[in-house]
Amino acid sequence: MLRESLAADLIVELPNAVRLDRLVQTLREYFNAGAVCLLRLEQDSLRPVATVGLAHEALGRRFVIAQHPRLATIMASREPTWFEPDSRLPDPYDGLLDNHGGEPLTVHDCMGVSLYVEGRTWGAITFDALQAGTFDSRAREELKRCTLQIEAAVRVTRLERENRSLRLSRSDLQDVGKAADDGEILGQSEVLHQLLNELDLLADSDLPVLLLGETGVGKELFARRLHRMSRRSHKPLVQVNCAALPEALAESELFGHVKGAFSGTTGDRPGRFDAANGGTLFLDEVGELPLSVQAKLLRTLQNGEIQRLGADKPLHVNVRIIAATNRHLPDSIRDGLFRADLYHRLSVYPVPIPALRERGHDVLMLAGHFLELNRARLGLRGLRLSSAAERALLAYTWPGNVRELEHVISRAALKQLSRGTSRAHIMTLEPQVLDLDSALGAVGATVAQPREVMSDLPFQALGDAVDDCQRQKILHALSLSGDNWASAARLLEVDPSNLHKLARRLRLK
Repeated sequence: MLRESLAADLIVELPNAVRLDRLVQTLREYFNAGAVCLLRLEQDSLRPVATVGLAHEALGRRFVIAQHPRLATIMASREPTWFEPDSRLPDPYDGLLDNHGGEPLTVHDCMGVSLYVEGRTWGAITFDALQAGTFDSRAREELKRCTLQIEAAVRVTRLERENRSLRLSRSDLQDVGKAADDGEILGQSEVLHQLLNELDLLADSDLPVLLLGETGVGKELFARRLHRMSRRSHKPLVQVNCAALPEALAESELFGHVKGAFSGTTGDRPGRFDAANGGTLFLDEVGELPLSVQAKLLRTLQNGEIQRLGADKPLHVNVRIIAATNRHLPDSIRDGLFRADLYHRLSVYPVPIPALRERGHDVLMLAGHFLELNRARLGLRGLRLSSAAERALLAYTWPGNVRELEHVISRAALKQLSRGTSRAHIMTLEPQVLDLDSALGAVGATVAQPREVMSDLPFQALGDAVDDCQRQKILHALSLSGDNWASAARLLEVDPSNLHKLARRLRLK
C-alpha cells in the first residue's frame, strides 16, 4: 500500500516542494510518526528540505553531522537505524517537535535511514514518535523495503532541477550544489521564489544588474547567486564596498595604477577590474562612488576598457557588472551626486530585493538558522523560540532586515544564558529576552492582527515601550548610515554626544 502510494506520486507532475511535502506527509501517516524530516547532505551538514510535525523554524537549521551522534549513526549505515527509547544519544530535534512545548524528548521512538542517489550519498530521512514501541521490527522492515521509492522521489526532484539548468554540465551542477551553502538564501515565501526564478533566468545574460533594497536584506547573497548560476561561475567574483573606498584612492583601487603615477608608487598595481577579468565585479553601495570615478566607470561600461592611473594606453577587460544600493539613485541624480548616464547604464535590469517584513514566515526559517548557529557556538543542548516569541518576530517590521534578525537572536541567546540557564537544558527564548516591542515595531500591526492574537503579545509599561521605540529608531538610523554614529545623529536630528549617552542607557553600546 505504501510503496504503491509513493510510486503513484512519481508519475504525477508536481512542483518539487509539493512533491517532497507529500512524501513526508504520506510517510508520517503510514508509520504513525509524530514527525518526519527529509534532510539533504551539504558538505558536513544535513539541511532539512521537507518536514512535518516539526516547528516551522526547523527548516532553517543546519545540523553539523559531527555534532549530532544520532544523525552521524544514521549516515554511517545503509540500513535503517533504530534508537531505543532509553538511548542516551542527544536528539537533534529536542524542543522542535510541533505542539510539544519545547520539552525534551525523554521517552520516544526514533529511526532513520541514509539515502543514496546514483550511488552517491544524498542525505537521510528521520522518524520520531512520542510513544515508545511505535517503530517495531515490522515498521523498520517496511522502511527498508520502501527506501528505494523514497530515493526515487528524491531523484525525480533532482532531475527536474537539472532539466531547468541544461546549460550547466553535470560537474557544474555539483559545484553549484556545494556552493549553495556558501551564502545560502533561506526562505519559502512566494515573493522570494519569484525573485530567485528571475535571477536564475537573468544569470545567463551579461547585462548589468542593479540590486535595489534596504540595508540588511542580503544584496551580496543575491549577487553571489547571480554569479554562481552564470557562465562566468568558474571565474572570480570580486566585491568592492564603494562606501569604504577613500576618495583619493578609489580610482586606483578600481582601475589600478602604474609606477610613478603618484608619490610612493614603486611598481605597477592592477585594480579590481583586472582581478575580475572574465568574471563578475560586484559594486556594493555604488551610490557612494565619487563623481570623478563615476565618469571612468561609465567609459568602462561603454567600451569595455580601463585605463590605469598614470598609464598612456587603455586595457581591454571582460567583466560583468552587478551593482547594489540602498539609496534612491534618482534622488542622488537630482542632487547632483550621481550621474544620470551611469545610472541608466547600471540599471539595464533593476532588481528590487524584498524587505524581510514582506517575506512572511521566512523570518522563522531564518531565525531557526541563527538559533542553530548560536546553539552550536554556545555549546547548548537546545535553543528554540516560544510560541509567543514566534508571534513577536512575525509582527515586527525589521527595519534592519536579516542582519538585525541575526543580531537579535545572538543577543537574546547570550542574555538568556547570562541569567543562569544551564547549557544542559533546552533554552527557550521568550519575547522579553528578544527585546522587541511588536506593537510599536510593526507599522499597523494593531490593525492587521486579530484581537485574540494581540492579547497574547507581551504587555509593556509605557517607559519600557518608549525605550524600545527609541532603541529601534537608533538601530534603523545606524542601518541607513552604515553604522556611522555621526550620520545616524544627523538622521535623527539629535546632538551626537546626546545620542551616545542615550545609546549607552539603552544598552546599545
